[in-house]
Amino acid sequence: MATLETTFAGLKLKNPIIVSSSGLTDSAAKNQKLFEAGAGAIVLKSLFEEQIMMEADWQGDPNMYPEGSDYLVGYIREHKLGEYLNLIKESKKVCNIPIIASINCYQNADWVDFATKIEEAGADALEINILALQTDVQYAYGSFEQRHIDILSHIKQTVKIPVIMKLGDNLTNPIALINQLYANGAAAVVMFNRFYQPDINIEKMSQVPGNIFSNEANLSNSLRWVGIASAIVNNLDYAVSGGIHSPAGVVKAILAGASAVEVCSVLYQNSISVISEYTHFLDSWMHRKGMNNINQFKGMLNIKEQKGVNVFERTQFLKYFSSHQ
Repeated sequence: MATLETTFAGLKLKNPIIVSSSGLTDSAAKNQKLFEAGAGAIVLKSLFEEQIMMEADWQGDPNMYPEGSDYLVGYIREHKLGEYLNLIKESKKVCNIPIIASINCYQNADWVDFATKIEEAGADALEINILALQTDVQYAYGSFEQRHIDILSHIKQTVKIPVIMKLGDNLTNPIALINQLYANGAAAVVMFNRFYQPDINIEKMSQVPGNIFSNEANLSNSLRWVGIASAIVNNLDYAVSGGIHSPAGVVKAILAGASAVEVCSVLYQNSISVISEYTHFLDSWMHRKGMNNINQFKGMLNIKEQKGVNVFERTQFLKYFSSHQ
């Protein structure tokens, strides 16, 4: 009989469906419903560096004594962290699946030491998001990638739980970075985080938010890079994020080399019952294909190098365009 169990970042999951960090995971009550709906793991809503720092700065009065202002800023930071630690503890009480904390950060600052308290609160793993556009005209090539490595190294010095790196898709060479992340202790990589999508209202002539949800077309980019990365840097686990809008997408991600998928938009657009729909489809597909476990087909269609030629990128490119005259 087939099993849907998988291992991601050293964690045992009953199935590969992970609910990603969002408003869907910002309370223990919501997380309990996701657990009961069949999720394999849950990533809690992110603790944002910018949010903590901005709120602290807004409350800090430059006319106060420096000691008083510093105390207020420190209090706000600790209060925000306290709320997050409580979310971890309460979610662990009602969910018998891995609970993954999430930090969305930008710089390698002392506040990263919050990771220690997150571990002490009972989080099973920690997902790190470093999402930012590089627009400085004096930008030093490679400094953004190095920031990933520095933050990871800093956090690994303070915690023993698995650290997962969730990458944006604005990297010149994700493979080189992933190899360095592995060397510095990353347990898994998620590809990719979703940027804020801007749009323009031409009547009001103003900037407005674009589509906040992913769509199925986003999946191909993640499949490409997970397919390449899982073949070249095969010592850690991968998850596909973005574009999982059908149960077939879960199968595609695993065939490309992922151990799990992170879902969010499809849950907002439909309901959390999608989780059981996906697991039932995966179970049925595995039965039809004679697969007893996830490892039997994980990475079966990732990118294999043949005589120095990247078959997926170069050969498939030629096949695609030669068939579309």
